[in-house]
Amino acid sequence: MDWGRFAEQMAAMARDLLAQDSVDDTLDRITASATELVGGCDAAGILVLHGRQVQTLAPTDQLVVDSDRLQAELGEGPCFDAARTSLGERVFRIADFTEERQRWPAYAPQARALGVGSMMGFLLFTEDEDLGALNLYSGQPGAFTEDSELAGWLLASHAAVAFSSARTHAQMEQAVATRHVIGEAMGIVMGSHGLTEEQAFDVLRRYSQENNVKLREVARMVCEQGSLD
Repeated sequence: MDWGRFAEQMAAMARDLLAQDSVDDTLDRITASATELVGGCDAAGILVLHGRQVQTLAPTDQLVVDSDRLQAELGEGPCFDAARTSLGERVFRIADFTEERQRWPAYAPQARALGVGSMMGFLLFTEDEDLGALNLYSGQPGAFTEDSELAGWLLASHAAVAFSSARTHAQMEQAVATRHVIGEAMGIVMGSHGLTEEQAFDVLRRYSQENNVKLREVARMVCEQGSLD
């Protein structure tokens, strides 16, 4: 492998990741980069595991979606193993799915039937009970070499930073937007009922608690309808 050329491509990809406009765009660029830069990679996707609930992000092929769905339905597979490992297994490489019946007796043969020959996974984050992993697939057994694993690990390291940055930015934007909507709703309630800011906020908060509706949704309703009625 030409590591000098790879380093140039990785640097360009890292700059590109940080220039994306949204979390979804960042994730799409990560998985596309995996198929471009990692030898043997036919398809890629990001799996997010919430307890036993599986979410597939930025898949480059239907194979990724189907594999993740299988793991969710069967409750077994490499990503579940990573989630159950106390320190979180940072990297896994399955060379040949025809030889993995012992570890995943239900998942492995069905994954092979989908066309999965070999697979690699790289942990992107663990947060409370959540896990995010970049998964790379090949239709051929033995497609991933040690060079492939190193290339995938370097890509995943950049991806984890970019993903974290994008999520933080999105959360900040959402927080600002929520604060704005709540402030607008408080103004409407204050004007309608002659209340102070504190009293208006208490009205929104009580409605939220009594009706089991998130405060931002209550505020949005007030802004759209002009009242809580």
